[in-house]
Amino acid sequence: MDTYRHFVARVFVALICIVPGVGGILLASGGISTSVAASDRLVTVAERSGYQKTGRYDEVIALCRAFEQTFPDAVRCTEFGRTPEDRPMLALVASRTGALTAEASRARELPVLLVQGGIHAGEIDGKDAGFLALREVLEDRAARGALDNMVLIFVPVFNIDGHERFGRWNRPNQRGPEEMGWRTTAQNVNLNRDYAKVDAPEMQAMLRLLHAWDPLVTADLHATDGAQFEHDIAIMVEPLHSGDAALRQAGRAMRDALISKLTAHGSLPLPFYPAFVTEDDPASGIEDSVSPPRFSNGYLPLRNRYGILVETHSWKDYPTRVRITRNTIVALLDLAAESGASWLELGKQADARAAQLGGERVPLDYAATDEARTINFRGYAYTRTPSEISGTLMTRYDESKPQIWKLPLRDDVQPSVSVEAPKGGYIVPVAHAAWVGAKLKLHGIEFRALTAAQSAASVETLRAERATFAPQPLEGHQQLTLEGAWKPETRDLPAGSLFVPIAQPKARLVMALLEPQAPDSLAAWGEFNNAFEEKEYMEDYVAEQVARDMLKSDPALKAEFARRLAEDSTFAEDKAARLQFFYRRHSSWDERYNLYPVMRTATVP
Repeated sequence: MDTYRHFVARVFVALICIVPGVGGILLASGGISTSVAASDRLVTVAERSGYQKTGRYDEVIALCRAFEQTFPDAVRCTEFGRTPEDRPMLALVASRTGALTAEASRARELPVLLVQGGIHAGEIDGKDAGFLALREVLEDRAARGALDNMVLIFVPVFNIDGHERFGRWNRPNQRGPEEMGWRTTAQNVNLNRDYAKVDAPEMQAMLRLLHAWDPLVTADLHATDGAQFEHDIAIMVEPLHSGDAALRQAGRAMRDALISKLTAHGSLPLPFYPAFVTEDDPASGIEDSVSPPRFSNGYLPLRNRYGILVETHSWKDYPTRVRITRNTIVALLDLAAESGASWLELGKQADARAAQLGGERVPLDYAATDEARTINFRGYAYTRTPSEISGTLMTRYDESKPQIWKLPLRDDVQPSVSVEAPKGGYIVPVAHAAWVGAKLKLHGIEFRALTAAQSAASVETLRAERATFAPQPLEGHQQLTLEGAWKPETRDLPAGSLFVPIAQPKARLVMALLEPQAPDSLAAWGEFNNAFEEKEYMEDYVAEQVARDMLKSDPALKAEFARRLAEDSTFAEDKAARLQFFYRRHSSWDERYNLYPVMRTATVP
């Protein structure tokens, strides 16, 4: 009897599939798979439980090996890093081309698709959907032929230590699975805020993986937070508003094709992130945007590659979310099989154009204009009434009453901060060369050290007219906002300083990191904060005597001081400001204070 039950169970598993438009798991109407035993080895805890549960990371390790053993000519299980808690970071490389190494893939110029799950380990739809999709693709039950001319890299879980911080209610606004992982890493880093600054060992490993394989498209799989409504998934693609113009056109086509395929499967997809302008108030509408490069889909466009943010709706149950994510992965594989060669050519052309950006005005940040249009949004009836708990208005939804909301959508996204790119590149002083060079290397950015010192080099420097430190830390950093402009100056450049050329494919990424007014620059993340802290000082009793001496010896200074006293009452009443007036003009003043350490150059040294 036990043998018979086991046989029936294996046949049942072989028949299971995700039926488009249905919220649960149903039996397929087709025939039995010819690889029943193989499939049984590759079935997840999630699938066995009817997608009520998700497995622990030991399951990922076992499945990675099982896929490689079951499909030795098409799958390789590879470790690309270790977590702070010393867990292996695993990726499954899948292709029927025989190119299962980065070197072989590059040699054959194959398009590479990276599908990444679990960067927020509580939002784990992508792990279970990815294993399901990969099995079906390898068994020729989905996206047939897609792996014949491309490479798929599947990272089941990015935030592995967070995944193992397992428990109920780790995502209180999410319906299923029964238990799940945690949002941040063991070091409490939110990996989806770390692409530009690269603090976490996990992100450093991921960037090495990106550099090795250079995927054309990276799909980052999430489950969104927010309000309750009928829409079940959002697909955001960049470049679409940002980046290279030709890539933007193809990005829009990619997004529209994905949405069309998902709609055909019965989903209600959105082309924007469904967050209200005013939190918890649907009537406030939605504002589209371009994510800064701390996020995956803001980072990849700076490398002239596509970043896709996939957000299933957290209020849909887990079987539904896994089904929709599986459909998204399969649809993306189909698109990559159809268009991968053209995407590859577009990427090469964009790399060449990026290397010519010197002297051009380049956007660093984006924002939606005030222009709005009204859209039909499929929500539920709701009320907004005062809460006896919080004392403020609270939105309460009635999921039994679907309702069309007429919402304002601001989706005219335009550059909000732009800077002219240097004609030559950037100079990083030798004092900062080691740590900045390490960051640049992780990003795959080209640079070289100056072998000889240069005296009185013509450069551009930026002295902050105002430096504003954030009142609260973010991701362990005290962020900094700088106001100022690049101006010509001569500076000595010691040997060992770094030259970062603008003439390289990652020119946009170079500017995103080294232009201080870029939203996720090294300066914005507080990496140069010491340059904007006054370290030396002159005691008041010394400043008093210094001021008297300066007034005696400099009539023009005396006249300027008198004019400030007469015209500026705030200055006249501020003891510190009056003494600073003289200290800033004295030879003991630190001329490097508020000087951004990185310089720009119009020539190649």
